[in-house]
This record gives sequence, structure tokens and C-alpha cells, in this order.
Amino acid sequence: MESNEQNRINSSSSVLTKKENNIFKFLNSKKVVPYIFVLPFIVSFAVLTLYPTIQAIIMSFQRILPGQVEFIGLENYQRIFDQAFYKALYNSTIYMILTVVILVTVPIILAVLLDSKLVKYKTFFRSALFIPSLTSIVVAGVIFRLVFSESGNSIANQIIGFFGFDPISWQFTAWSGMLIMVIMASWRWMGVNVLYFLAGLQNIPKELYESAEMDGANIYQKFRNVTLPFLKPIITFVTTISIIGGFRVFEESYVIWQGKSPGNIGLTLVGLLYQQGIQQNDMGFGAAIGVVLLIIIFIVSIVYLVLTGAFKRGDE
Repeated sequence: MESNEQNRINSSSSVLTKKENNIFKFLNSKKVVPYIFVLPFIVSFAVLTLYPTIQAIIMSFQRILPGQVEFIGLENYQRIFDQAFYKALYNSTIYMILTVVILVTVPIILAVLLDSKLVKYKTFFRSALFIPSLTSIVVAGVIFRLVFSESGNSIANQIIGFFGFDPISWQFTAWSGMLIMVIMASWRWMGVNVLYFLAGLQNIPKELYESAEMDGANIYQKFRNVTLPFLKPIITFVTTISIIGGFRVFEESYVIWQGKSPGNIGLTLVGLLYQQGIQQNDMGFGAAIGVVLLIIIFIVSIVYLVLTGAFKRGDE
């Protein structure tokens, strides 16, 4: 009896061992392993991005009050297109254009200089450029408010006073308010983009520069015909995230004017969403603004990618 029982245990354990081996082989197969590696991204994307987006779209067709949810069709979207929305769209668009121009062109130049033999202490300059991105946006906002205050003793007014100009009320004028936001964004993200381009420069074969020099190419010709073509994927990436970041601007405006800019000179689309959705407790209307913002970002990004040929295959 005992031997029969032992045989049953051994046979069952062998069956389990075969099943475990089959499961192990299945999980390590080439068809399954890639999905296991991308599973964390898929789960995080579904939970943190896809589900909130779907919920926001549903909320945009609702009137949400404490303890009451009511579907109202397109009423929230009909309310969007007023003077405040157009002002926020104008400010966000101007901000996006200026930051894209600055945060793409200047980092390329700085990266080329830092990658050349002309600059010493490269590690120091790379660290100095990257540190602002680690700075708290609240602390940075306080500093910029002091630098660009309307006082005649502020640093910005002292600088322009040195050249004979009168003091400016930086935070109360449309063009100067936009200038503050653009300078602040450029100060924060310049170093990050420089690192992107430095990484791209490391992948350019040095032999190409040597061949160009043998053909008599000058610095500008090497930059145009060798550096820029190899940096095109990085330029496309940096420009795309700058477009998205430009339309999503909120922190710079909020910390400078604390959410209440005079004449809405610092009002942005995300700032309008915050005002209506959070401060006014109109979540349905705020969700509608967010959906419109999502559509705008999607359209502008797709148009840019199409114009730059990002969707073309490498063999075309």
C-alpha cells in the first residue's frame, strides 16, 4: 500500500514538473517574452493615460455637481468658444512657437560647442545647464518674480536702466509677461534638450567630418551637410515634445501671477481648464476644455510630423 501511494506521489510530482517546464518554456518563448517586457508599459498606459482620457471625454458631455451627474450633450463645448478661450489659445500658441524656436535652435548650437574641442570643462557646463531642470518650479517662480518685479531696483530694470531705458512693469504688460514665461521655460529645459542633442552627436561617425574636411568643407558646411542630417530624428523628437509642452504650459503662468494675471495676459489653455474645472468646480466644462486641448495638440503634432516626413519609411 505504501509503495503504491509513493508511486502515485512520484507520478503526480513528475506530472507537475512537466507542466512547470512547459509553462517555463512557454514564458521564455520568443512569441511571449516581448509581451511580458512591454506589459508594465501597457498596464501603466491603460491605467494612467487611456482610462483617464476616456473618463474625461465622457465627463465633457456631463454637468457634474456634488452628488449629481447629468448628461447635457454638447452644451459644454458650446460654452468653450468665448473671449477667455481665444485669449488662452492665443497665449498658448505664441508661447509654443517661441519656446520651440528657442529650445530647438539654441540647444543644438550649445551641444555642438560642448562636443567640440574648443570648450574646456565640458562636464561642468553640462551640469550647470542641467541643474535648472531639477529646481522646484515654485522656487524658480519666486526668483523670477523678484528679478522681473516692477520695482526700479529689480535686476531686470537695473539691466535695462544701464542702457538708458525706463523701468518696465514686467508682470503687467502682455509682451513682457510672455517674455518672462518664455525665459523661465528656456532656463528650465535648455539643459535637458542639450543632453538630447549631445547624445545624438555621439552617434555621428567622426570619419564623415574627416572626409568633409578633405573635400574642403568649412564649419558651416559640415554642420549643414553632416551634423543636421544625423540629428534629424532628435530634432523631430525635441520639437514634438516642445510643441506638446508649449500647449500644456501652466506652471510658469501660475507661479508668476499666482493664477490671476491682469487682463488674462498670462492665461493659458491649461490655466483656463484649472480655473473652470477646479476653482469654479465645473468639472464637465473643464473636461471639455481638456478634450479640445488634446485635439489641438494632436492635430498640430501630426501636421508637423507629416511636414517633416517622420512617417515615411527609411527606404523611401
